[in-house]
Amino acid sequence: MKAARLHEYTDEMDDALSIDDVDAPQVNQADHVVVDIEGAGWCQTDNHVIEGMWEQYMPQDLPMTLGHENAGTVVAVGDGVSVVAEGDQVICHPVMTCGTCRPCRLGEDMYCENVAFPGLSTDGGFAESLLTNERAVIPLPDGVDTTDIAPHADAGITAYHAVKKAARELNPGDHAVVVGIGGLGHIGLQCLDAMSATTITAVDLKDSALDLATDLGAHHTVNPDSTDVAGEIESITDDVGAQQVLDFVGSDATTALAPDVVAAGGDHHVVGYGGHVHEPAQALVNGEFSYRGTLVGQYTELQELVALVERGDVDLRTSRYGLDEINDVAAKLEHGEIEGRAVITP
Repeated sequence: MKAARLHEYTDEMDDALSIDDVDAPQVNQADHVVVDIEGAGWCQTDNHVIEGMWEQYMPQDLPMTLGHENAGTVVAVGDGVSVVAEGDQVICHPVMTCGTCRPCRLGEDMYCENVAFPGLSTDGGFAESLLTNERAVIPLPDGVDTTDIAPHADAGITAYHAVKKAARELNPGDHAVVVGIGGLGHIGLQCLDAMSATTITAVDLKDSALDLATDLGAHHTVNPDSTDVAGEIESITDDVGAQQVLDFVGSDATTALAPDVVAAGGDHHVVGYGGHVHEPAQALVNGEFSYRGTLVGQYTELQELVALVERGDVDLRTSRYGLDEINDVAAKLEHGEIEGRAVITP
């Protein structure tokens, strides 16, 4: 089968992956599931994997097939699989978990002590077929397009996971700020609107992204190129600040907003990454606010997100590309030229 594979780390996205002929995956364990991929979302994390940013956090044997946002049709299952059968359409949670370690028993899929991460530690879904396991697959409702929903396997669940944490702390009349209305942020904004009664302010450098934010439910928009973000949030919130900030950018500039925009006792959720947190300890003490990281989400949260999608509360903006266009997609995302999410259709 054809697969898009990384042979060496590089900063050059134009020819980062090669299309190779490889053996199709086979079921060789009782819980294995093979999925024919009909949609595999391209993520900023894929760019970071290509650059070698994940090498110190997760073992990677190159060459490796990338792609961790996967959906398609089940074509083979192990003898012990009962959740799905051949012909079922599924979305795949990004990781394969063991189910028996303590984190798994607690439902914390991302903390599994025996985790395998297709696209980051094992071969992923930028290929005609993917090997995963029963604990990772979620059957899709009738009528859900497997290509369009694929990015929810990571982008969607990550945004939902962050919003779910934030929504627990939000009351009617509170304010929340969504920073970055891109591939994750436009999902997060919709989840926030569906799951809380908060007043939402969207922050982005692109006016087109802010227009999208307004269409999706934002009450206020701020462009840092023309407006002082901290001053505007202060005005919008009557000097209180935002109880929750969802930062889908994670740059030095966006994490630095926290001391000036987060309300006392609030949280700045770091979802995007690539930057650093450089604030003095006293800023956190004085404001008693927290930085909170976001690492994908739980299997059950992906089920909950699929329910929101089925109900029409979350609409994913996607564009489709063939496997042979994959390096073009990597380069376009690197230069900020993709709106919403790009989906590879192997």
